[in-house]
Amino acid sequence: MVLAAWRRWRDRRTLAKRPIPDAMWQATLAAYPFLAALPADDAQRLREMATLFLAQKEFTGAGGLEVTDDMAVTIAAQACLPVLELGLHWYDSFVTIVLHPDEVVASREVTDEFGVVHQYEEALVGEALGDGPMMLSWRGVTDAAHTDGPVYNVVIHEFAHVIELRSGDATGIPPLPDAASREHWRRVIEASHLRLVRRLDAGLETVLDPYGAESVSEFFAVACEGFFVAGAALRDDDPYLYELLKSFFRQDPGARAP
Repeated sequence: MVLAAWRRWRDRRTLAKRPIPDAMWQATLAAYPFLAALPADDAQRLREMATLFLAQKEFTGAGGLEVTDDMAVTIAAQACLPVLELGLHWYDSFVTIVLHPDEVVASREVTDEFGVVHQYEEALVGEALGDGPMMLSWRGVTDAAHTDGPVYNVVIHEFAHVIELRSGDATGIPPLPDAASREHWRRVIEASHLRLVRRLDAGLETVLDPYGAESVSEFFAVACEGFFVAGAALRDDDPYLYELLKSFFRQDPGARAP
């Protein structure tokens, strides 16, 4: 009880002393149509949550990049959208966000079923480890405001992985209250993942980023991108997946005015 009261006092003090400037906030909303579509009350709650997020997280620039306040607010606003109704504590597992100017090439190593080790390099625009730090590419962040074709948003993608990993594993299933809920989630998301794979194999266009075909875990993150950025399109394309995400996040992006 005492700790909860102290946290409420701390948050009120942060909101009063370190508010996001009006011009900066309005510019952030204007740059991303899915944020600009938020009702005024939701946008104000998102602004307050982003303010608290900025007070709790530490941004570090890499590769000579200097992280500005505008850049941090841009990331905070998008990161907080998925947990607007869930609470900022869903991101308590890490503090540091490392921001690179462009994609990062990472060395990978996997062992196949025969025990043979394979080494390769992978270009990353973002990476989320359950306990941090998180890595983002600033170019990847800004590309999300200007891309055509399948939905793309690296911030929502990586923070969706943070949410997923709270369950303990990268299985495409976030923390859910009981076994029945987890089984229902597994059935729906695996069917939607298979549907994406088949559409891509047939050469058809997709609402969701083809990267979602990589695994069910990546499909979950890609589905979250589609849900928050192009809710109406995802609802029309895959209503079962949309309802699954709507129930979990307790938001209905498809109903927001464009």
